[in-house]
Amino acid sequence: MLEIVVETENGERHVRVSAEELADLVRRIGGAGDRFLVVQRVPDLPGVFAQIWHENGGDYAVEHRDGGADRHFAATAGLDGAIAALTGWARQDAGWDSGLAWSSLGLPPEPAVPPLDLADADREQLEERVREVLAGGYSSRAQLTELAEDYLVSGDSRPVSREQAAALVDRLWLERVAEQATWQGETDPERLTRAFAALEQAGITARENFTCCRTCGQDEIGGESAPGARGFVYFHSQCTDSAAAGHGLALLYGGFDGTAETTTAIGDEVVAALEAAGLRTSWNRDPGRSISVTPLDWRRRLVG
Repeated sequence: MLEIVVETENGERHVRVSAEELADLVRRIGGAGDRFLVVQRVPDLPGVFAQIWHENGGDYAVEHRDGGADRHFAATAGLDGAIAALTGWARQDAGWDSGLAWSSLGLPPEPAVPPLDLADADREQLEERVREVLAGGYSSRAQLTELAEDYLVSGDSRPVSREQAAALVDRLWLERVAEQATWQGETDPERLTRAFAALEQAGITARENFTCCRTCGQDEIGGESAPGARGFVYFHSQCTDSAAAGHGLALLYGGFDGTAETTTAIGDEVVAALEAAGLRTSWNRDPGRSISVTPLDWRRRLVG
């Protein structure tokens, strides 16, 4: 799989697609409401992306950016050339851009972002919260920017602009990217994802970082379920915060028939899947208690 995320005009999001799937997405675009796609790396890097625009009957407008406005280039291509360029970019092949005639878009330099004018305590509080959510590993740069912009809002006071929030997030994001580059092998969150995928295949709806709290999760998990699903397991964003802080992960689960017997059976399957993936759990088979995944080394690699 290619280490990319593809987003399309019609709102689709494809994470880690194959080269064949990427080519199919390029072939597909061109109709109303589905004329372009944007590709970012995994993990997302500020100012680094590629994109293609196409309307039926015309050439493909291909762009890529590698940093600031002076590093934004464009070219036109036929279908095969567009696919080759985008696939080469995604793979980071040497000389991937040699097949097209690129030209700079000549975009103006982006204006300097004024420094944050915050009290030390407010700055520390803001950075701490962004780091907490970064450690959770599920938020994109755009989501973190929105969080940072709104976190210190009080009444009509908005001390952090969108541009200042984005600059702060990009700095902390790149720190985390550098940190995760030192990680070796499969991490505990990746083992968790593997266990959840196995549960999904077995007819148990499994969702990570699902909703903001238990009340919302219980209300909404049924709408996530495929026909024939027997039960569910999930954890919400407060559980994610706790896991990232080193306190283990609480999993909420149940059977869709609402009986204690089915809930216990679902719990048994969840525990078995987690242990098969190499994780340890604590649970006494009480259907009224959550399943605790502990000890847990929460190092979730960023996507963006």
